Amino acid sequence: MTGNAAMIVLKLGGELLEEPDGRRDIATAIRRLASRSPLVVVHGGGREVDAELAAKGIPQQAVDGLRVTDAATLDVVVRVLAGRVNTQLVAAARVAGVQAVGLTAADAGVSTVTRAKPYTAADGTLVDLGFVGQPTGADRPVLLDRLCQAGLVPIVASIGADDRGQLLNVNADTLAGHLAARLGAARLLIAGGTAGVLDAQGRTILSMDVDMLQRAIADGRARAGMVAKLIACREAHRAGVGRIDIVTGTHTDNLDSSAGTTILLSGLEDSVSERKQDGYTGTGHPGSRGRAPAAGVQPRADRAHTR
Repeated sequence: MTGNAAMIVLKLGGELLEEPDGRRDIATAIRRLASRSPLVVVHGGGREVDAELAAKGIPQQAVDGLRVTDAATLDVVVRVLAGRVNTQLVAAARVAGVQAVGLTAADAGVSTVTRAKPYTAADGTLVDLGFVGQPTGADRPVLLDRLCQAGLVPIVASIGADDRGQLLNVNADTLAGHLAARLGAARLLIAGGTAGVLDAQGRTILSMDVDMLQRAIADGRARAGMVAKLIACREAHRAGVGRIDIVTGTHTDNLDSSAGTTILLSGLEDSVSERKQDGYTGTGHPGSRGRAPAAGVQPRADRAHTR
């Protein structure tokens, strides 16, 4: 695979896109990034899906931050993500001066997707996630390349389709990490409602090496939606993506200045002293820019949330 020395893949959590002011800020942030690098945007929309499901009286179930998707849930997910959320973001981007194109992962082979195998939860339980897709394949997404070369910004909703045309709900973090790897992107930037990876006191862990990241995934100390983010970071790192950041996108129109966690590719640098930290949490209120304590922190309970 030929790398792209400049491309950025930006993943946006759906919580950033719910209100007009938030979409306006994010659209400006997209314009800033796209002004200097080819940019591909992937978005979720979990809380809007949650609200729609609740309004329709459809029961919700999630495992380790992954939505269990039956047929009724899938119908809502497709309509909310590929319809309302994607179109609203494309419209906001155009107002901000960005020539954006709304897509899903099902469009023109943006990503090959297969139905996910039963998932082994953190507690060891085997769970059928239903109509959930896993991005697969190593082919370069030519459509995304061509759109970027034409000066356009693809905005991709996390809906895919298998080789029989069955629509599938794809975790947006997973899709973003996969596309960053397939595109040979220079950077994967994951923006959400939390200031990166937090310790048990709600403070931002400024940097994590790959060993820390792997331990956070393996030992269950990363919770809910953060697990998918860390796995996406790990896969992007393995594919050679040059820079990986998890940042807050709340109340900002400049994601480069946002509080967050940098995944250190070398496993050295600032993270040496932080390797002794115990306890990570994936969601909560944005943390400070202070460093996490070296030891003695405890994992914090939080609500499973998907996007």
